[in-house]
Amino acid sequence: MLLVTFSTGDGRHRLGVRRDAEVVDVGALSPGAPASLWDVVRDDAADAVAALLAGPVPESARHPVGAVRLHAPLRPGKIVGVGLNYTEHVAESARALDTAHELPQRPVLFCKPATAVIGPDEAIEHDASLTAQLDWECELAVVIGRTAKRVPPERALEHVFGYSVVNDVSARDQRRGGLWFYSKGQDTYAPFGPAVRTADEIPDPHALDLCLRVNGEVKQRSNTRYMLFRVPELIADISAGITLEPGDVIATGTPSGVGAGRSPQQWLRPGDVVEAFVQHIGTLRNPVVAVR
Repeated sequence: MLLVTFSTGDGRHRLGVRRDAEVVDVGALSPGAPASLWDVVRDDAADAVAALLAGPVPESARHPVGAVRLHAPLRPGKIVGVGLNYTEHVAESARALDTAHELPQRPVLFCKPATAVIGPDEAIEHDASLTAQLDWECELAVVIGRTAKRVPPERALEHVFGYSVVNDVSARDQRRGGLWFYSKGQDTYAPFGPAVRTADEIPDPHALDLCLRVNGEVKQRSNTRYMLFRVPELIADISAGITLEPGDVIATGTPSGVGAGRSPQQWLRPGDVVEAFVQHIGTLRNPVVAVR
């Protein structure tokens, strides 16, 4: 299933299932239906939602996609980012950002706060007093569905609820002492969505095309097969010391093609529109706006 959080004219957030050109309001199918995607993840209720959809769907529960507003699927408890997880990105980062030339021997991890999350079509803030080097990073997002603590790689995918898209927006000139938290953790720097595809429909998360466009121009194009550390390794490594809980998100790293790695370097500006795409999940679109 392709699960979304959406609203109509009343602004109330609802749980929906995207089916072709329509969104089905799950709450309209049964009084006991889960009220939010968070409820589905927490209660491991994807099968219950699928069962509701197997029955008749009344016309009142159907909404054309163009008639609804999509939101971030859920508010993660924590977002664990993975840096330097594609070989060519390691090379371009070494040239442009003074990171190590050698491939990492273990995953390079950092955190983004939940306050950074925005949904589809919400604005990425460009604050010129804080950055002149605002950059993009298209990434596959892993949504955790079951608590994971010291999980071996061979059991790791059992803890995945589904997959989504994250744009790991980064202010390259806000690294402080080599640390990435402020560079990547500012408000609006974690566009997330537009949907979560349940894990049963993505049996291999390492065979997905990625693409990112700025104003319609392709900047990144790759495939998750080129990850250095794959999803099971990431979950095993993180959960060895940090408990992953339902609703947590792992942003699995970006391929080459970021603005910092280009010659000349390119940065996001107010008025730009960024579109991050992951195969079988969808396109996450966000405008860039000036603040202050």
